[in-house]
Amino acid sequence: MRGERFAIVFCLLTLLITGCGKQNSQDMSLEQCNSVYYWRTDLSLDSTEKAFLSQYHIKKLYCRYFDVVMNDDATEPSPNATISFSDTLPTDIEIIPTIYITEDCMHKPHKDLAKKIVDRVLQMNETNDINHVREIQIDCDYTSRSRKNYYQFLEEINSQLSAIQFELSTTIRLHQLSMPAPPVDYGVLMVYNTGDPRKWQERNPILDYRDVYPYLSQLGKYPLPLATAYPVYQWIRNIQNVRVEHTVEAGEILKVKKAMEKERPSLSRSIITYHLETDNINRYKPETYEEIYRH
Repeated sequence: MRGERFAIVFCLLTLLITGCGKQNSQDMSLEQCNSVYYWRTDLSLDSTEKAFLSQYHIKKLYCRYFDVVMNDDATEPSPNATISFSDTLPTDIEIIPTIYITEDCMHKPHKDLAKKIVDRVLQMNETNDINHVREIQIDCDYTSRSRKNYYQFLEEINSQLSAIQFELSTTIRLHQLSMPAPPVDYGVLMVYNTGDPRKWQERNPILDYRDVYPYLSQLGKYPLPLATAYPVYQWIRNIQNVRVEHTVEAGEILKVKKAMEKERPSLSRSIITYHLETDNINRYKPETYEEIYRH
């Protein structure tokens, strides 16, 4: 009898340890590094931004190359707001072309869209002498309506990239954690724009722990490797002719980060801030950035 109890306890402990190991190792395939998004229409860095890249050991820059939006007659997706390149990055920083595609583009399939996007990215790299690119990221706020078409689109992108041995990543919003994982190498969990902008008087729409809390329990079981992106930007809006500024307190960012890494410790491996700009750099103390990027 004692032996049977021991065997049961041993099995339970083994399952518990194995389960924790999986939870903590989901993201170990990701490189441990600090990264930043670049979301302007010209790659041009001032001295503050260059110093930021060096000071916080930034190894990857997720650079928005262009948007994909429905054309004026709403029949086909087309590129918009293409970036220009006035500067080059330090050679030790990897650039990751990032394409933002509006959700309505995914309401139906579009023949050859994946190939057109990949070809355009490769052409931009060649034209601007951008070398050593090994990944493309697609950013889309897909919904249950568009998910099937979007995942098929990602599979087509993957098919294009496999021939040149590129990886594919996509952004993941908190509400998308309840959906099946997309067919990519990893996702970037966007921990910003978490609130309802119509309820701005109640909560900060950029980031509020109360809006993140309901999703924390889904983090540990989400099957896709995840990097994490946190907001350092300010949102200024005119509401009924009143200027409203939304800025996230440093303490709120760090509170959310701590809570998420408690549920999924490996989220600390790959941290991204959104986005690189001198005003954003100066908005927070260096100690805050050090805590955000702490592994």
